[in-house]
Amino acid sequence: MANDRLEFSRRSLLGFMGATTAATAIGVGSALVAPAVAQERRAARLFFTDTGNGPDVVLLHGWTCDSHDWSWQLPVFESKYRVIAPDLRGHGRSEVMPSGAYSPADYVADIEALILAAYRGRAFVLVGHSMGAQIAARLAAKRPDLVRAGVSIDGALGFDAAAARLFSKTARDLAVGDPGTVVPALFAGVYGRVTDPAFKRWHARRVQGMPKHVVRESFGPLFTGPDQVGVEEASAQFCRRLTIPFYHLCKDPAQASRMRSWFSHPKSKVEAWAEAGHWIMLDRKDEVNAAVTAWIDAL
Repeated sequence: MANDRLEFSRRSLLGFMGATTAATAIGVGSALVAPAVAQERRAARLFFTDTGNGPDVVLLHGWTCDSHDWSWQLPVFESKYRVIAPDLRGHGRSEVMPSGAYSPADYVADIEALILAAYRGRAFVLVGHSMGAQIAARLAAKRPDLVRAGVSIDGALGFDAAAARLFSKTARDLAVGDPGTVVPALFAGVYGRVTDPAFKRWHARRVQGMPKHVVRESFGPLFTGPDQVGVEEASAQFCRRLTIPFYHLCKDPAQASRMRSWFSHPKSKVEAWAEAGHWIMLDRKDEVNAAVTAWIDAL
């Protein structure tokens, strides 16, 4: 953050980092000195882990989740890649920002600041689930120099008009209702037949422990308003502007069919994964690990 001296090892297991967005952090050995001039949007202090060796990968979890969602991927990915796994602002162990600081642009700015402060000169494969995939895609559109490729695991992209209506209703329900009730009700409709009941309880209890304003304010802008890129034609136009290789896995065959023509890079692909719910990487962990690492290795 502004006026703070940030000391940490680039190869440490744990990280806790803050920076000022749109500012350039200056590296001196293992120390990072943030500029003294504050900018309009301050990046949150993010908890993250940094482990493994190889190509650089960032794992971005979804709405109301945290980096523990990648526990079934981390052992495999860390054996092949250098893996950065942050908790997003307001989630997990990262800083809870005040109300009004949970737009997609805020989340993108945090990951941009993290990369610029700690990993300048590197280009990452961004692997995102749900909201995390939209953040990854938005960062790729904003800063293609920082993003080598993107992987979307049932990401918040490409939804149709029916989903748009459901998401608008959910945003309204969140505004007046208890997120601890509204969110599990939404999730109940996106689990698969094979989803472990323990995961359902985990997700519901995690939401109940989160600040309500974080849950409420993070959801709506993904799918509603003039800057949304999650639904209908706005999502199609956004995805068509991406220039990086992009691999989208989704549980809905109709969505996969609709999105296959949206990505221009020849190494991009879109797949429907049957027998899985929204957390595809939990329901079919071994197959997802094999498919995603094979795609990354072939880049």
